[in-house]
Amino acid sequence: MEGGPCKGLGEMGKGSYRSLSGTWRRAESAVNRAVAHSRVGKYFKVEARKSSFTKELRAGVATFLTMAYIISVNAAILADSGGPCTHRDCRQMHVAANSSTMHAHHAVPGRGCDLDADAEYQKCLATTKSDLVMATVIAAMVGSFAMGSFANLPLALAPGMGANAYFAYNMVGFHGTGPVPYKTAMAAVMLEGCLFLALSVLGLRAKLARMIPRSIRLASAAGIGLFLAFTGLQAREGIGLIGPSKSTLVTLAACARTDAATGECLSGVMQSPTFWLAAAGFLVTAVCLSRKVKGSMIYGIVVVTLVSWFRGTSVSVFPDTATGNSNYEYFKKVVDFHMIKNTAGKISFSGFNTSQVWLAVVTLLYVDVLDTTGSMYSMAEYGGFTNEEGGFEGEYRAFIVDASATIVGSALGTTTVTTYIESTAGLREGGRTGLTAITVAALFLVSAFFTPLLTNVPPWAVGPSLVLVGAMMMKMVKEIEWAEMKEAVPAFLTMILMPLTYSIANGIIAGVGLHAALHLYDNVVGVWRWVAKARKMMGEAQNQVSAAAADMPPTPV
Repeated sequence: MEGGPCKGLGEMGKGSYRSLSGTWRRAESAVNRAVAHSRVGKYFKVEARKSSFTKELRAGVATFLTMAYIISVNAAILADSGGPCTHRDCRQMHVAANSSTMHAHHAVPGRGCDLDADAEYQKCLATTKSDLVMATVIAAMVGSFAMGSFANLPLALAPGMGANAYFAYNMVGFHGTGPVPYKTAMAAVMLEGCLFLALSVLGLRAKLARMIPRSIRLASAAGIGLFLAFTGLQAREGIGLIGPSKSTLVTLAACARTDAATGECLSGVMQSPTFWLAAAGFLVTAVCLSRKVKGSMIYGIVVVTLVSWFRGTSVSVFPDTATGNSNYEYFKKVVDFHMIKNTAGKISFSGFNTSQVWLAVVTLLYVDVLDTTGSMYSMAEYGGFTNEEGGFEGEYRAFIVDASATIVGSALGTTTVTTYIESTAGLREGGRTGLTAITVAALFLVSAFFTPLLTNVPPWAVGPSLVLVGAMMMKMVKEIEWAEMKEAVPAFLTMILMPLTYSIANGIIAGVGLHAALHLYDNVVGVWRWVAKARKMMGEAQNQVSAAAADMPPTPV
């Protein structure tokens, strides 16, 4: 018989695979039908939005894995401020007895010890960093759950990257060397959240957002895509293909050795092992996307992360250093639930008598309004949620949730909580209801117990997904009226400034400002014509009244 027994075994294997695959598909369909027709399915409008339960789960997992990096990154940035730790937490100095007191005592060390490697201060800082990991997780979990259950939108929330850097390096400063004390700075964050909530409840934020021209909103989606891709290509947050340069600002990198302070390449351009591992992950994800494989974003991240967890390799996330050893020891714990000790409730409004604090409040509010509103409307455009008026279903509740999450986050010790543009990864997987956001919240809850694993997902595992999400968001540019220069030029400026200034807000401001300037003549002419028409109508009405009065017979005496 041709092929012999091997061919028969092969056919049996294929038959078993088809049978298992068919059984799985039938079970999945049954679960999806059951959920769609249940109270839960009807509340979340799963069938009405042409989605399914399993699709929402996949979308939630994709979104979570794409934004899980914020757990460690946000904690690291905010810990640079020193948190509530001060020079008083440094090791107390033993002062010998003197002739006047005849008593030995312990003196509180002066300022500056917190900038040195003081053991007690570092201990306080380590506890604070663990607190901030948990604060990030809880804030993201609460915000995402509220967005899913209250607004029924597939958008995940977490502390924003721009606000945390401003807080740590401009407000509080490195280890508290800035103009605003930590507790006062956290109070400023809470106040900003309250102001944001007031704008949302009154509906002013939505009205302000709708004033942004459609071309700018479309360009914002593409600009955010470029911003994500640019972030994913860098070393600290991505694959490391792009690095800084003194002569050209940015240049080709992927270097074997870089300057720790500046990030500039020292040697070995395109010889970074982690870059080539990331490139392999990028290829895996891109191939899966091109073949429309479900869960494409997840596979690349998981593959690269698993390889990076092995020690003794050139791509290990645990290098043979003191920090690497410490991280590996924490990683080996696998399960760890940390109770917040230092950062929760550390808020004081007593320092609001300085201009620096109010400047910080205004700046935080400005960044939050523009970044969050731009991101939310861009993702609504990308997900197809927008209506003819330019809004989207659930926007009022979404704005309230977004603002409320900031208040919760500030109470825990983290900065402005915002809607994450990484939610587009879930939208790409087909997420269309709040079940996606609730899945993200559930995974953040799980991560509270598995923080040692999730804080060690390397940036070169996340970077490829950020680049690919950016590529997918570029589809919005086809709807811009490129033949109309009054729309095209502001749209282009919006897109290009977001990655080049590393700010979504700057791109929106420039685009809206240029759009208004280019349409200024049209607006002035329109107002002039309206005034002239109104005057003409008033004149005609006055003439009609005069004519009617003249035609009336005289009143007899």
